[in-house]
Order: sequence, then structure tokens, then C-alpha cells
Amino acid sequence: MKKPIIFVAVICGIFLILAVFMCMRLSKGVKQEQPSRAPYSALATQARELEAQGNYTQAKEIYQKLMSEFTNSQEMSSWQKASEDLNIKLLFSPAVTLNSRIYEIQPGDSLEKIAREFKTTVELIMKSNSLSDNKIMPGKKIKVWTAPFNIVVDKSQNILYLKVKEDIFKTYTVATGANNSTPVGTFTIVNKIANPPWFKAGKVIPPGSPENILGTRWLGIDKKSYGIHGTTAPQSIGTQATQGCVRMLNSEVEELFTIVPVGTEVTIVD
Repeated sequence: MKKPIIFVAVICGIFLILAVFMCMRLSKGVKQEQPSRAPYSALATQARELEAQGNYTQAKEIYQKLMSEFTNSQEMSSWQKASEDLNIKLLFSPAVTLNSRIYEIQPGDSLEKIAREFKTTVELIMKSNSLSDNKIMPGKKIKVWTAPFNIVVDKSQNILYLKVKEDIFKTYTVATGANNSTPVGTFTIVNKIANPPWFKAGKVIPPGSPENILGTRWLGIDKKSYGIHGTTAPQSIGTQATQGCVRMLNSEVEELFTIVPVGTEVTIVD
């Protein structure tokens, strides 16, 4: 009787070992199938850390790497926004990047003269060089932007693109004309006014008034009465709500006002 008992015990032992082995395999397989940490997480963290440290150039390079290598990621729009925000930070900093250079101030120079020569703005020169006033001294070296900007407004999406040649530099959400009233075509910025008054039905609505729909900045185009301006109705941004102008948040139109000079091309498309 002992042999059959021993035989049964051996068989049971073998089945037990096989069962344990199979459980281990299954457990390992389940672990492998669990979603691993996103392959771009370390890069994205590094980019944020570099940006926090003020190393905008390297942070931007990493965001561009993320966008080129992980094109199907759900994070793409956030990387794009971060990269565009860094474009502005670099533009407003003393860092010399692509499309900018160091210029040595010459006798007889003024900020207005330098801005005209390089087709940029006095405000941008002052901002990127941390100048508190327009006083300059010969021999001093300053950063100047050298590439022309252009603007494209897409009415179908209520989006304004600030571009350098064909490259998008910054994207802004805007309001356009109710009933598709914003004109379509290629125009030019012909005047710029800080804190503009609004002329309404023979009355002058002063800057700062809650009734002044132009907000804090006006960039007029060469189509009479039309332009890009700020707003006292920020809730309207992203909709078709204006009388035909392109409306922006005040903080964003102030940013744009600093960047683009008179003569900038504005293309508006349906």
C-alpha cells in the first residue's frame, strides 16, 4: 500500500510545482502588460526644470524634441504651448537667438532710428535689454530682433497666429466679427495707439472706461475703422462677437503691441 501512496504524493507534488510555475508566469505577464511610465515623462520633467531655472533655450529644445518624436501624444498641445511661451520669454530676454543679433550703438543713434533700421519696435528693444528709458550711449551693445513678423487671423477658429516667415511663433485665441463681418484679405498695420479712446456715435469714450471696447491697445490696419485691439469683455474671446475688428485679451494685445511694428503684414482668412 505504501507504493501507491508514494506515487500519488509524487504526482501531486509535480502538479503543485507546475501550478506554482504557471502562476509565476501569469503574474509576470500581467506585470508586463501594465502600462509603463510614459517614455517622454523624464524629458518633459527635465524641460520644466530647465524652464524654472531660466534656461529657456535648452528647455525649448527639449519641447521641440518631444513634439518631433512623440507626434501622437495627447500632450502635444501642451508642449506646443510651452514652446511658444518660451519663444516669448526668449524674445523678451537678453539672450541672442536665431533671428536676433548684438548691435553696438553708434554716435547719433536713437532707439527710434535703430528700430526703423531693423524693422522692429522701440518697445521690444527696451524690453529685451531691460532698458527703463530711451537714453542710450554710443559703444553700448544691445540685442535687436532682425526678422520680420507677420500675422495670420483664422476666422473659422478665432485664432491669431504670430509668425516668422512660415513658422508659428505664438498662437492667440481672439474674437472676430459677428455674422462673419471681419474682412478677409491681406492688410498692413498702419498705426499703433496705447490706451486708445473710442469714438462712438459722435462721442469720445476715454481710455480706461468700462464702455471703451478697445481695451488697452489698438493696432489699426489699412482698412478704415478696422484693427486688432484689446477688450473690456474678456468672456467674448473665442467667439464671433465684434463689429468686425479682431479682439484680444488686454495682456495679450499688449504683448503683440510690443512685438510688431507699423508695416507688419496681417492676413485674415475664413
